[in-house]
Amino acid sequence: MLRYFELEARNSTLRREIVAGFTTFLTMAYIIFVNPQILGGTGMDAGAALVATCIAAAFGSIVMGLYANFPIALAPGMGLNAYFAAVVVGTMGLPWQAALGAVFCSGVLMLILSVLPVREWVVNAIPRSQKHAIAAGIGFFLFIIGLRSAGVVVGSDATLVTLGNLTEWTVILAVLGFIAIVGMEHLKQPASVLLCILIVAGIGWVAGISPAPESLVAAPPSLAPTAFQLDIAAAVEVGLVAIIFAFLMVDLFDTSGTLVAVLNEAGLTDGTGRVPGLKRALVADSSATIVGSMLGTSTTTSYIESAAGVRAGGRTGITALVVAGLFLVSIVFAPIATAIPAFATAPAILFVGCVMARALRHVEWDDLTESVPAIVTALAMPFTYSIATGIGLGFITYVLIKAVGGRRHEVNLAVLVVAVLFAIRFMVT
Repeated sequence: MLRYFELEARNSTLRREIVAGFTTFLTMAYIIFVNPQILGGTGMDAGAALVATCIAAAFGSIVMGLYANFPIALAPGMGLNAYFAAVVVGTMGLPWQAALGAVFCSGVLMLILSVLPVREWVVNAIPRSQKHAIAAGIGFFLFIIGLRSAGVVVGSDATLVTLGNLTEWTVILAVLGFIAIVGMEHLKQPASVLLCILIVAGIGWVAGISPAPESLVAAPPSLAPTAFQLDIAAAVEVGLVAIIFAFLMVDLFDTSGTLVAVLNEAGLTDGTGRVPGLKRALVADSSATIVGSMLGTSTTTSYIESAAGVRAGGRTGITALVVAGLFLVSIVFAPIATAIPAFATAPAILFVGCVMARALRHVEWDDLTESVPAIVTALAMPFTYSIATGIGLGFITYVLIKAVGGRRHEVNLAVLVVAVLFAIRFMVT
């Protein structure tokens, strides 16, 4: 173990790695409650979605720990799960089986890009401002979904959205939960998101606002309702190229950014900021997405919350293995997870949205040819209720503004091709 995981070389101990694993798990365990809640809105069985979530997270973390030897945990990603449920299934009206097929296709493409040197070309080809705008746009997208789940905003024929009834207890609890999460995160309280979800849900159960779970633990729910139900043929037939592209691009940027940020904090990057063995980490990420889609969950990705474990001393893959074990153990708590009401998970969605929106601070605001397309990308996502549309409009705007501004030389071939493809899609649909 000492030799394989390089504990001594990375100045770590087994005890420190175990503590780091528990720390990382507590910061990201909210996904156990939030993901089944989101996916359940598509008609998917919530119990099966919970098991798929935990197994996909465990599988990805095991591969990351054993194959890449990095202290990074994986689980179904926030943002893409909301896009999967609210847009691909909810707005576009596609069966969730076809949506899972699109996730599978994006995972396969991600795996190919991870193995081949094409990945670096793709990542480096996308303008830095657009990368940050995509992350921020997903944050805004999550925020409006969180507001709707909390009941803070409701639909309106006159103004599209309007203020909901703020005197309802579900709305009050959701807002208080959100404020509590932000306050506890500012004070660096461990597991703040998870604790607030459970506290808000508990208040709802005790007050009779939502049904309480019949038991704390039970035999794991069956995976049968979602396992191997993905429809790859339908994903291809209905022309979900833009959707597959959206899943792929967001996962690619999110994973690369998360890996570099966390591993840099762990001191596992070289002098230039590059990550030795990054290809193995990307293989783990894409493999988890493929397996997750086969079991019945949306895109699985590396979690930035892994930084909490790194701060606790995690430096090797043992940290990820501990997280994997805890996710598997969590399956028996399905009665609690499936009884969590939407107003209890809404604060977590709102908080994650706010955190992701901070990416806009990296945009070059003084350069209008960079900042304006970034704003278009970020705002188009929530207002069109589509990550793919936001990416497309942002890329088209970027190319046109650069051309009009006399800076055509800054538009590389990859960006131009993507912009043209999206323009054709918008014209024919």
